[in-house]
Amino acid sequence: MTKKTISVISYLTIIGWSIAFIEYEKGAKTSLAKFHLEQSLGLNIIVIVTNILIALPLLLDPFFSILLIINNTGLVILWIAGIISANNGVRLPLPVIGFYFKDKFRFIR
Repeated sequence: MTKKTISVISYLTIIGWSIAFIEYEKGAKTSLAKFHLEQSLGLNIIVIVTNILIALPLLLDPFFSILLIINNTGLVILWIAGIISANNGVRLPLPVIGFYFKDKFRFIR
């Protein structure tokens, strides 16, 4: 796989991230692939955490479904921005949250 392919695949669910990480570890170690592996893993973590935090109050009041929709719409926009950045072959951090994940995951070398 090319570095661009690994970068794009890393954004396609956690299974896609796992496939991209395995290919990265096999020897396709480039700074572009590393960058997008970090960004996409961070985005996946944010998706899981925010959906759990919003879903818990949703059990008490259906009003929170609006917050869940707004949250997921924003996360889809970030996901699309990441895929576009990876497809263009640039190291552009995700808006708002991207700088938090730069060099935070030590197991991605």
